[in-house]
Amino acid sequence: MWKSILKTATFRQSQITILGTVINGALGFLFYIVLARFLGPSDFGLLTVSLASLVLIADIADIGTNTGLVRFVSLNLAVDSEKAYRFLKLSLEIKLIAWLISFFVIFYLSPLLATQVFHKEELILPLRLVAFGAGAALLFTFATSMLQAYQKYFLWSVVNVLTNLLRLVLILVLGYFLALNVESSLAVYIILPLFGFAITLLIVPARKIFASRNEFSLSKVLLQYNIPVAIFTIISAFSARLDTFLNAALLSSREVGIYGAASQLAQVVPQLVAALGLVAAPKFAGFQSLNQMLTYFKKFQLLISGLCLLGILSIPLLVYLIPIIYGQGYQGAVIPFIFLFLAMLVFLFSVPVHISVIFYFARPDIFIWISIGHLLIIGGLGYLLISNYGIVGASITVLIGTIFNFLYPFIWFLKKIYEKS
Repeated sequence: MWKSILKTATFRQSQITILGTVINGALGFLFYIVLARFLGPSDFGLLTVSLASLVLIADIADIGTNTGLVRFVSLNLAVDSEKAYRFLKLSLEIKLIAWLISFFVIFYLSPLLATQVFHKEELILPLRLVAFGAGAALLFTFATSMLQAYQKYFLWSVVNVLTNLLRLVLILVLGYFLALNVESSLAVYIILPLFGFAITLLIVPARKIFASRNEFSLSKVLLQYNIPVAIFTIISAFSARLDTFLNAALLSSREVGIYGAASQLAQVVPQLVAALGLVAAPKFAGFQSLNQMLTYFKKFQLLISGLCLLGILSIPLLVYLIPIIYGQGYQGAVIPFIFLFLAMLVFLFSVPVHISVIFYFARPDIFIWISIGHLLIIGGLGYLLISNYGIVGASITVLIGTIFNFLYPFIWFLKKIYEKS
């Protein structure tokens, strides 16, 4: 069984993306370590809230476009390349329009959000930078989704690694030779994705994509698929960062910074999830029979289970390294990290089920209900636990929410398999 797993194309492609993700994750991890040590817990807390806001805005403005892009470009690239180019151009135009709208809304509302929601006036300028940065994030995810649809996994890794390497170098230069603060850190975070987008345009047939015509004739097909994805993405994106936003509203900037450090250390797992999903999503989208999908699914789940076991065994070492990596000021991150890391391992374990539901069964609408349930858990239970137990309560809430995110689609998946067998 294990030999057959190791021989699969997915495993070989996963090796490329996992290696790229490990390097990319290491660079991202170093980036946040440098920021945490240079800025200190309080300013790092402000940066954490700003970055959470940036990612949330970009996820909302994406309107499910990345998922739709991968599905429809992957389906049409081999049989009708011109149609695939039209889907790509339409996806880019949707992203640009959504970004312009979100930019003006967030830029105008920044003072209100900073003072009335987060109760931190010093967030006004960072949130205005975030309004611009969401556009850079949208363009970068468009670029990486294109590479995923083309199944150019090595180049996907190169673009991500190069972008994060340059980001780290710039932060080190600012930290040691110039001035590093919340605003300059955000500026570096925002600028480099634009470089990654530009590099990707040199890899794909950009001229053919931009020269394609009548792309809006595909808007009905794309949006019919995207809208359920967008609804669940918006809800899940908000609930995924609601713990950080509740921390910002209820706790001090210093506590938010400590929680942010714990959260960043646990982010190595979502990086791995992204790499595996990058390879598996086009595969599940292309399966023509249930037996074909299940054969692949079983091997994929075994691979994931092995990675989860390795993650559990690594917890003692990671706990030991926290004060060494971040400094003694972040000692309070240990307990929250354990709960957050376990939550991310549950997330990793659920990847085969999630991808099969979205890409094989083409039922992204299932995740709308999952996202609503998760939002209620994080918002309701999270408020109570954070109010009483601070950042430890926040991390426990994340674990409970992630378990729910696995169980609901897993039960749906088993029921669907039973009906079809």
